[in-house]
Amino acid sequence: MSKTIAKADIDFEKELWDAANELRGAVSENNYKNYILPLVFLKHLSERYEIVHDEIADLLQDPKSDYYTTDKEEINYVLEDRDEYRSRNTFVVPKKASWQYLKDNAEQDDIKVIIDDAFDLIQDLLTDHNTQLNNLLPRIFVRSELSPKQTAGIINLLSHPKFSEKENPESDILGRIYEFYIGRFAMAEGSGAGQFFTPGSIVRLLVEILEPYKGRIFDPACGSGGMFVQSLKFIKEHGGNKNDISIYGQEMTAQTLRLCLMNLLLRDLSFDVKMGNSLLEDKFPSLKADYIIANPPFNVSNWHPEDLPDGDPRLFGPKEEFTTDGSANYMWMQTFWHHLSDTGTAGIVMANGAMTSNTKGEKNVRQHMVDNSMIDCIVRMPDKLFLTTGIPACLFILSKNRDGKDGEHRERNNEILFLDASKMGTMASRKLRVFSDEDVSRIADTYHNWRTVGKTYDDIDGFSKAATIAEVAKQDYKLTPGIYVGTEAEEDDGILFEDKMEGLKATLLAQFEKSDELKNQIIANFEKL
Repeated sequence: MSKTIAKADIDFEKELWDAANELRGAVSENNYKNYILPLVFLKHLSERYEIVHDEIADLLQDPKSDYYTTDKEEINYVLEDRDEYRSRNTFVVPKKASWQYLKDNAEQDDIKVIIDDAFDLIQDLLTDHNTQLNNLLPRIFVRSELSPKQTAGIINLLSHPKFSEKENPESDILGRIYEFYIGRFAMAEGSGAGQFFTPGSIVRLLVEILEPYKGRIFDPACGSGGMFVQSLKFIKEHGGNKNDISIYGQEMTAQTLRLCLMNLLLRDLSFDVKMGNSLLEDKFPSLKADYIIANPPFNVSNWHPEDLPDGDPRLFGPKEEFTTDGSANYMWMQTFWHHLSDTGTAGIVMANGAMTSNTKGEKNVRQHMVDNSMIDCIVRMPDKLFLTTGIPACLFILSKNRDGKDGEHRERNNEILFLDASKMGTMASRKLRVFSDEDVSRIADTYHNWRTVGKTYDDIDGFSKAATIAEVAKQDYKLTPGIYVGTEAEEDDGILFEDKMEGLKATLLAQFEKSDELKNQIIANFEKL
C-alpha cells in the first residue's frame, strides 16, 4: 500500500500543560486527567456536532444535493434529526452542553455546576446510544476543590483557536491533544500510570511488526486504548480504511476504562470494550482475534489462579502445572493464545524475567509454547523505555500462522527469530529512551524479511538469529536473545573470574598508593604557604 502522512505537528505543548496546571493546588497531579480529559472530550463532541450541522445546512441549500429543499419546516426537521447525525458518527448536542455555552459562562460563579450539568446532558446522549457508555462523564466539578476562577482558566485555555477541530480540519487535533495529555499525565503520575499508559514508541513498534490492516483487534489489558489508536494511525498512513477493523478490549479499572472509551469515541471507531479482570473474568470467551496487541501488567502476584475453573479452555494443561500465584505472566500468554484466530498473530510486552523464569507454572508453559511452535519472535528491548517502571522488558510475538499455507508467509514451524535491540533507542530525556523511526523500521523489517515469502533474511551477529527449536531446547528453553545472537559471547572476554579479581585487586592497591602520594604532596604544599 502507498504510505501517506496526514497530520500536522502539535506545537503548543506549553499551552496544553498550562491548562492542566490551572488545577495545581486544588487537585493532585495524578487526578489531573479526570478533569482535563472529559472537557477535551466534551469539546470534541460539541465541535463535531457544529461541523456536521454546518455540512447538513449546506446540503439543504445546495440545488445539486439530494437534501435540497426550501421548505423551512423540512429544513428544521432535518437539522434536528438525531439519526442524521448518528449516521455521521456524532450526536445532537444540546445548547447547554455545547462548548460555546461553557465558554460564554466561564466567568460565572456557578461554572462548576454548569459543567456538571453539561456532562449530564452528554451522558444521557451516550447512554441512550450505547449502555456500555454509562457513567462516562460523572459529576466531578461541583464536589472538587477547584475555584470558579481555576475552572474558568481551564475553559479559556482550551478555547484557544489552536485547539479547535473546526479551525484545524484533517488534523485530528482534539484526538492528539487527548493523546498528549495521557502521556504527560503518565509522566506526572509515575509508577501509578503503568496501568493505563504504554509509551508511544513501543506501541508503534508492535503495530509496525503486526501490520493490522484488516480484521479483529483485541487487547485484553487495554488501558487507555493506545494500542487501538496506534493501529488506526498505521491504517491511515498505509492508505487503509478504519472500517476494515473491529476493536475488542477489556480493562479492569473503571477510571481507566472511561479514558479508553473517550479515546475511541474521539476517533469515531467502532468497538466493544468491557470491564473486568481478563485473567479471571474473560468477557470474550468465544472471540478469536486476527491481532492481539497488549501490554499486560508485569509480574502480577497473588492473582488467585485457584479460582480458575478446572476445565478453563485457555489452559495448556492442569492448572496446578500451568499456573503459579507468584506471577500471572504466563496466564496472560495462555489467554492470548486462546483468543488468536487460526491465522492470528499476537504482539505482547513482557517483563524480561518471562524469558528465563524457572518457576514450574511458568517454565512448563514456556516449554510447551516452544515445543508446539507457538513463538514466532522474541525482541529484547533497551532499558528506560518506560516512564512508569524500571523493569526491563521484551516483546513476545506469537503466531498461529507459521505453517506457510497462506502463500504470503513462509513455513517456519521449526524456527524462532531472536532480535536483540537492547542497544537501540535514543535518550529523549534523562529518564526516557525512545525508538526512532529508523529503529522501528530496522526491527520490524528484519521480522518481516524473515517470515515473508520472497524476502531476504540473514542472521546479523549481535542483532538477529533464526534459531531452531532444538537449539532453544538445548538452552533449557531460555529465550534471552543474547544467548542466540552472540552478544553474550562478545561480552565475555574469556578471562577467568579469579584472574579478573587479581587484576582488579592490583589496580585498586595501585590507586590507593597513588592517592597517598597525592595526599602527602597536598599537605607539603600547604606547609610551604
